[in-house]
Amino acid sequence: MKKDFILPDIGEGIVECELVDWLVKEGDRIVEDQPICDVMTDKALVQIPAIYNGVVSKLYYAKGDIAKVHAPLFEMIVDVVAGDAPVTAAPVAAVAVGGKVVEDFILPDIGEGIVECEVVDWLVKEGDIIAEDQPVCDVMTDKALVQIPAKHPGKVVKLYTAKGHIAKVHEPLFAIEMDAALASGQPPSAHQAPAATPVATTATATATATATAPAAVTSLPAGHKALASPAVRRLARELSIDIHRVPGTGPKGRVFKHDVQAFVSGAVAAPATTASVVAPAAVNAANTANSANTGRRVEPIKGIKAAMARQMAESVSTIPHFTYCEEIDLTDLIALRLSLKDNLAKQGVKLTMMPFFMKAMSLALNEFPILNSQVNADCTALTYFDEHNIGIAVDSKVGLLVPNVKDCQRKSIVEIATDLTRLTDLAREGRVSPADLKGGTITISNIGAIGGTVATPIINKPEVAIVALGKVQLLPRFDAKGHVVARSIMQVSWSGDHRVIDGGTIARFTNLWKKYLEEPSAMLVAMR
Repeated sequence: MKKDFILPDIGEGIVECELVDWLVKEGDRIVEDQPICDVMTDKALVQIPAIYNGVVSKLYYAKGDIAKVHAPLFEMIVDVVAGDAPVTAAPVAAVAVGGKVVEDFILPDIGEGIVECEVVDWLVKEGDIIAEDQPVCDVMTDKALVQIPAKHPGKVVKLYTAKGHIAKVHEPLFAIEMDAALASGQPPSAHQAPAATPVATTATATATATATAPAAVTSLPAGHKALASPAVRRLARELSIDIHRVPGTGPKGRVFKHDVQAFVSGAVAAPATTASVVAPAAVNAANTANSANTGRRVEPIKGIKAAMARQMAESVSTIPHFTYCEEIDLTDLIALRLSLKDNLAKQGVKLTMMPFFMKAMSLALNEFPILNSQVNADCTALTYFDEHNIGIAVDSKVGLLVPNVKDCQRKSIVEIATDLTRLTDLAREGRVSPADLKGGTITISNIGAIGGTVATPIINKPEVAIVALGKVQLLPRFDAKGHVVARSIMQVSWSGDHRVIDGGTIARFTNLWKKYLEEPSAMLVAMR
């Protein structure tokens, strides 16, 4: 079947690139992950790989042309093997019957660079009547939990991706029956069947057979191609597994991801030369028994937790961190907040200490702009930012998220408080938008809200500094007359990128920030 290869996201903020060189020509046979072309962005030279096996039928751009991100780059005839697509994902072709049309809902772009996501939960079921903009499902990317709304009112005909499975961007997510007048009018895509009735009948019959009969686990004849999708084949390669040895539980011995994972864990033995039959329930029972015997539970790291793991590992391995600690006396600032809190609450504003910390930081950044900069990959240039987009680390139910309040240098403390309340509420539910997660220039981690006084925070790359706030403690201190008094003390711990920030700079910056917090009147005078 013919299919357009869509040029994916190749860098944050990049919408087009120059086609430097084609590494293939029309008529060439290509394989998955084979380099197809080199493109030049305003940041780097990027090589674009194939995602399917097949034959290149048309190149849409000439060498030197400008290619658009999310537009077709080339056309290819994709190799199709019987059973290569899961029957649960068989798309329904758009067809009008009695003024109604059944059309696929295509999963749209849900974040820059995101090509797939996990279906966390379906909020509707097959047969439900839905309205325009009604939430249909929750999906988890490696950045946030995103809710997908319906584009048109109608009836849900088919859900293509089961809960907990991976859905692909630009692929059908569900089928909906709606008025023909609301249909998009687009012709069926290359992967859609020419007629709806045979596809629906086949899918229904196959699904029924799958539900009622035990799945066959078979070994394929020598030299025969294993029935598996490109994603499953990639997983097998990453795990150094010969996919021909993996027993498939799908129709005609099709291999799914869970088959590969079960094979690796030893829950399913390598197939013999003769076919064997194993019910999925037996495999699940074996996994349960194995867990019970060992007293261990294996849980995959995915979604936001996986993204955090990659980001933190890269930050520690590429940035030389150093830590600087200081204590700040917040007694006067706490009194100021308490005097303002009730009146602002009547206006719907939740005033915490954090807006004061962020505004004071923004004022200090005016004097020390290097802390609001970013260094390039080979540490040969610094980019200074006029906008102070201060991030706040939030411990959400889906993992660590760092949304940022934009343009703190232009906002009042009340405006920052309003933005902060919105962001933290969304982040705790894992529903913060990608736009709120991008563009941060410096980060605050309020670990003291949970406990602890001193930390060694990891820099949120590509930023150059981060501060961890400890808990506020009532501690004895000497006043100007030498008397012991009770003061509200908070420890702060800075981590800086030692390639561009030295200890003296961060100490002087912290002293200024500390002055604004300990003497709120000084902060007021510095505001513009």
